[in-house]
Amino acid sequence: MQPSKVMHAASVIVGFAGVVIFLIALFGNADAVFGITKTDALACSAILVLIAIWTQVATIHHMMLEKTGEII
Repeated sequence: MQPSKVMHAASVIVGFAGVVIFLIALFGNADAVFGITKTDALACSAILVLIAIWTQVATIHHMMLEKTGEII
């Protein structure tokens, strides 16, 4: 499997996890989500979404390298 396909799958999983944690933290009734405060859960979800975006940028870079035959 090409590295760009693996990176894309990882990005989608991380982004989906960030969105799910965001929705649970936002609409959950408890003050704590997964054992941490709601504010910390929102910050973690934002970081997960940023990681997903950065991984997509890296995936695009790898796809361009794969097209020219410069596989890393």
